[in-house]
Amino acid sequence: MSANKEPSEQNFLSSIKVSFWTFSSRIFGLLRDISTTNLFGASLYHDIFIVVLRIPNLFRRFFAEGAFNQAFVPILSDIEKTKDPEQVRDFIDSLAGILISTLFAFTIICLLFAPFIIFIFAPGFFFDSDKQVLAVNVLRIMFPYLALISLVAFAAGIQNTHSRFSLPAATPIIFNLTLIIFAILIAPRMNTPLISLSWGVFLAGVLQLIIQFAPLKAIDRLPVPKINFNNADIPRFFKLVVPAVLAGGITQINLLIDTIFASLLETGSPTWLYISDRLIQFPLGIFAIAIGTVILPRLSSLFVIEDKTSFSNTLDWSIRLILLIGIPAVVGLIMLAEPIILTLFERGAFNSQDSLQASYSLISLAFGLVAFMLIKILTPSFFARQDPKKPMYVALGSMILNAFLAWFLGFNLDYGHVGLALASSIS
Repeated sequence: MSANKEPSEQNFLSSIKVSFWTFSSRIFGLLRDISTTNLFGASLYHDIFIVVLRIPNLFRRFFAEGAFNQAFVPILSDIEKTKDPEQVRDFIDSLAGILISTLFAFTIICLLFAPFIIFIFAPGFFFDSDKQVLAVNVLRIMFPYLALISLVAFAAGIQNTHSRFSLPAATPIIFNLTLIIFAILIAPRMNTPLISLSWGVFLAGVLQLIIQFAPLKAIDRLPVPKINFNNADIPRFFKLVVPAVLAGGITQINLLIDTIFASLLETGSPTWLYISDRLIQFPLGIFAIAIGTVILPRLSSLFVIEDKTSFSNTLDWSIRLILLIGIPAVVGLIMLAEPIILTLFERGAFNSQDSLQASYSLISLAFGLVAFMLIKILTPSFFARQDPKKPMYVALGSMILNAFLAWFLGFNLDYGHVGLALASSIS
């Protein structure tokens, strides 16, 4: 009994550590959003900022946290247990070289074709010449953040495999602090505050990457990038990472669809939807993502040693904990949606009408919160078993359903941004 209890206690303590740092990051993220909404309100400038920032963040989910780590952590856990240190370092170095090369090439292409990227992901901005010019300029400043934060996530995956969770969970605090400083002290003094804030995003990515070097060096896992497709474990990684793009990024894909549609709605809609999503991300990040981060390397290790009982017990423990936390969170967000938004955001250029509209979409997203949280727990269990097909099929179905419902509820029934939030929850 004690043998079974000890891993659960270890998981719980690791989850507490990740939750603490994630909670701290979310608090600073909230202060960041308060700072930017105070600066811009629910204006065109804030709409452009959040919509354009979501573009590199979506690709970050693909290249990094959602897809990359879902495939990377299980394979690295397997290699760490079954192969010698030189083979482990060769895999990490080879993958680092491939990742850096891919990110560099992809970033250059997107910078060159920035207007086309805006057309695809924010068509509502593309067909207005003034909006298009501003959005393209902001995207070109922000987009390199994708490469920087993807490498940060790569470093986090290595550290998580070694049961080092605190620094990766605390790293987003740097991003939030940097933007708070820019929004309060620097951007208001500039001729174009939005451009200044965009440079803050780029700087935050640089700072987050720099602090990863020391902890990687401490565990002797600092990559020396090289292009080597002959490493025997690279094909295993690519076999997992392609379906992980869909399965691991399902929530982000659905939110991107909402963002595309929101850019076609009245000014303020992207901001209202963004505020709602940020508040949903609070319990999602503090609990579900924290637990999912902790259990992925453990489930991967248990799968390698074929301990099915402990694998099942770990997953059961995670699901029960999510239900215990998620259901009260849903009730609280639905009942207190408007007072929460009013208290946190209604100041400066963000007015009472903005609070009301954002509360409607928050209530709609809250209905799907438990499902969003369970996705973060169940998806890693499939990737720990290196079986990505089932979550990929579910993700495809959900993405198609969300796109249809977003159009039907948001435009056909004229529910606007509220219909987009309902589409995400239902799908």
